[in-house]
Amino acid sequence: MELTIIFPVLNEKKRLESGITRTVEYLKKIAFDDYEIIIVDNGSEDETPQIAKRLCETYPKVRFEKINVRGVGAAFRRGVEQSRGEIVGYMDIDLSTNIKHLGEAIHIFRVNPEVEYINGSRFARESDTQGRKWYRKITSQGLLILLKLFLGMKSTDAICGFTFARRDKVLELVGANSHDNGWFYMIEFLLRAEKRGIKVLDYPVEWQEDYNTTVKVFKTICNYMVQISRLWVEFYVKKHV
Repeated sequence: MELTIIFPVLNEKKRLESGITRTVEYLKKIAFDDYEIIIVDNGSEDETPQIAKRLCETYPKVRFEKINVRGVGAAFRRGVEQSRGEIVGYMDIDLSTNIKHLGEAIHIFRVNPEVEYINGSRFARESDTQGRKWYRKITSQGLLILLKLFLGMKSTDAICGFTFARRDKVLELVGANSHDNGWFYMIEFLLRAEKRGIKVLDYPVEWQEDYNTTVKVFKTICNYMVQISRLWVEFYVKKHV
């Protein structure tokens, strides 16, 4: 079972080498060798590309892609296009989600063929979230309320930064999804999986806030509102027209 891990990155010179090295060392520790790592740079203006190329020389299973469009959605799509794995997913380069969950996900996909999609959750009852800033708690909970109220989301978290699914389902969802380039692409990815009856495992994780995040909260929230409205029309209005 080959695994593809996509790391979308933007101006990550401070965290890229650490994130990749920790991931490679962890996979070596658990004796899992059937994997590829794809770093997708979506418009960095720092030394991220140079660091990524150096990592590719150090680690043969690491590859590098650069695109000229910013956004996690755009980066994820490119990663999927270039992927070979039977299981495909993405992680945040800061590894805010405890790396041990990667090994747990590999095991779940191996022994439970009925599981098609693993959605990491910071807000499941068994989750352990540390260092979350108060305003991020408010915005995250507000987003969840809107997604459940207007779009019927069943999962307990929309965008933990830890998502993996079987290849056929990933390709199906990429084909159905919009071409939003930002973070909402991954939220829509999850929502469409639920709507299509794909077996989603809402998985509790240990998660640590990274205070060096480059996410712009207000701009992100505004985009989310527009995208929620778009999906509400698609899911509940157009199908009745």
